Amino acid sequence: MRLSQFFPALALAVTAHAQAQTKALRFASVVDGTGRVVPNGVVIVDGDKITRIAGPRDALPANAQVIDLTRYTAIPGMIDVHTHITYYWDPTSGTDPWRQPRRAPEMTVQVARQNGIKALEDGVTAVRDMGASNYTDVALRDSINKAGWVGPRLFVSGSGLSRARPPYQPNTDTTHTLRGRVFNISQIPEAVKQQVDAGADQIKMFGSTGSGADVTGNETFSFDEMKAAVDAAHGFGKRIAIHSYGPQGGRDAVLAGANSLEHAIDLDDATLAEMVKRGTFYVPTIDHNRYYAEYKTDFRYTDQQAAALDSFRLRNFETARRAFKAGVKLAMGSDAVFHMFGQNTRELGWYVKLGMTPAQALATATTNGAALLGQEKTLGKIAPGYYADIVAVEGNPLNDINVVLNNVRWVMKGGAVVVDKTK
Repeated sequence: MRLSQFFPALALAVTAHAQAQTKALRFASVVDGTGRVVPNGVVIVDGDKITRIAGPRDALPANAQVIDLTRYTAIPGMIDVHTHITYYWDPTSGTDPWRQPRRAPEMTVQVARQNGIKALEDGVTAVRDMGASNYTDVALRDSINKAGWVGPRLFVSGSGLSRARPPYQPNTDTTHTLRGRVFNISQIPEAVKQQVDAGADQIKMFGSTGSGADVTGNETFSFDEMKAAVDAAHGFGKRIAIHSYGPQGGRDAVLAGANSLEHAIDLDDATLAEMVKRGTFYVPTIDHNRYYAEYKTDFRYTDQQAAALDSFRLRNFETARRAFKAGVKLAMGSDAVFHMFGQNTRELGWYVKLGMTPAQALATATTNGAALLGQEKTLGKIAPGYYADIVAVEGNPLNDINVVLNNVRWVMKGGAVVVDKTK
């Protein structure tokens, strides 16, 4: 079956070797991610990398395929640093997204491709995925990287570390744990090692309650347990993200040395100052509670649950506003699940509302996202030596962030065109 048949929205032929020819991409302007704007810029791409940014009068390589995108502005491919790409919902199942019939892992990998396509259509060319069952995220990543499937670059976590629920029957092997479920601190290093051995790019820890309609933020791991996870992750050369809806877990995650803090609200000034000092990234994921409340019928949430989601979102927004004002580094994370894919970049709208310029908001999805991934020399900029992950938008994204949210027309990932809505 052709890719265009399986994913009608693409209607493209993407082949592994099509990107080999030198390409010259002509734009109305190039926003390169460093603060520079090149009017009438031409991006030269060789294979999967960018070689240079030429001016309108510069000579182009004689063999270059010239692609006319002069109606559009180029921005770097965006990075969503908090998704759950393997969470796919089939509306025909007759169930809500959380109560679907169980799928075989191989089927989950297959259907999750559609979430990846929708992310690409939103201009998101890389994602940090924050937990999946049965290592389906690892399989999806490897299918994209090694088998030529179309999808964003995936940086995956395997099973997130979570507090196991009793009853627990201890045995002689007190370090053994399953699917990231941890009973005591002695098991944490082994749980981290299991994710690394399975192929995880980073580690995720659930430091509090809170998910879906549950907006409680009760701390589930102590500071000492978080520190054990951080030390184990860093010992393997991996970064670690700690989920905490509440301020206590957020404070302990920061003090424990987490590379990023996800979701937390009501952080006090001392914690924000500590984040600035340590360089901890804050990924507030403001928009995902808008999504749950807006689609409450699909999720079968009550009006009271939707109201609680809206209330949490307002506190989340205010915490992010204070964090930005304090100088904390923010990175764009949607927490996309199910049919939120394709709405990945709506988080940027909240960032502008809390006080960022459009350029600062865009940086959270480009240079900041790349830095959080440890990929600041390959992703997040349109610059020589970087991957040719390039998005064409209609309009000026530095004047109006809605241009980024609504006007993506063309996407290149690694030198191959993966979305084309220009015709």
